[in-house]
Amino acid sequence: MNRVAVKVKELNKTFGGITAVNGLGFEISNGECLGLLGPNGAGKSTAMSVISGKAEADDWGKTEIRVFGYDPHKEALQIKALSGIVSQQDNLDTELSVKDNLAVYAKFYGIPSKIALLRIKELLSFMELQDKAKARINELSGGMQRRLTIARALLNKPRLLILDEPTTGLDPQVRHMIWNKIRELQANGVTLLISTHYMEEAFQICNRIIIMDKGRKVIEGKPQELLKRHIEKYVVEIRRSETLALVCPIELKNKGMRTEVFQGITYIYSNDNRMLSELTQDLLASEECMIRPCNLEDLFLKITGRVLNEQQ
Repeated sequence: MNRVAVKVKELNKTFGGITAVNGLGFEISNGECLGLLGPNGAGKSTAMSVISGKAEADDWGKTEIRVFGYDPHKEALQIKALSGIVSQQDNLDTELSVKDNLAVYAKFYGIPSKIALLRIKELLSFMELQDKAKARINELSGGMQRRLTIARALLNKPRLLILDEPTTGLDPQVRHMIWNKIRELQANGVTLLISTHYMEEAFQICNRIIIMDKGRKVIEGKPQELLKRHIEKYVVEIRRSETLALVCPIELKNKGMRTEVFQGITYIYSNDNRMLSELTQDLLASEECMIRPCNLEDLFLKITGRVLNEQQ
């Protein structure tokens, strides 16, 4: 079997005069989970749509995409047969029960009725919805509807699962439950392509991440390795910026510290936790100062900036 499940090269997509995706390229290995991160309007959803065959690239002469060897420009149906897609919106049929929502989709895939019933029972159990089989969609919580949408995408036992912001708006308990199900799928050999706004989500479930901004890939790699290479180990957050008026920014820079001030909060980054503690020792006992390890969100903001763009 080919090691590469998905290959994307020089993907470009524009809408009118707006460039949504600009020269994007990456590969996903079989059984790997790749996460696309970026602000709203970064091009994540558009890229997923082209890869899955739902949208066309600008120039197929320059763009090369293969999903298990199939070209979405010419072989979109073959790709759809091997893929499951979870869009941002749940788009469930509110007139049908939970079970019937899955049964209708099973017919779209041409799954025989007896096999479909077994598969539906299996998926409802997998997503912990077995007690809701006869419930109508409007009787379900948002988390239950999201889990049902994921179950629907798994009906055809896909080799590739594409999830566009799978846990947005869900409470932490449901989010962690879905993360665990994604891990189970990956352990069973499913390849995953995920977009997310949750940095912790990307850190928890993605083998590699790509941070996108304005349609371009800015950085790519394993979360832990990116943190080691591209951002300091620690950051102190100080909510009373005037308390640092006596500290010279140049002096901080000479000591290997980096500072940012945004919306009244001062951020000081350093690889030396002791030095940060000494600098802020008079403030650490207050609620206005906190030292913590840097995380993926800090890296994301360093790369894409803290200021909202026009599409956010």
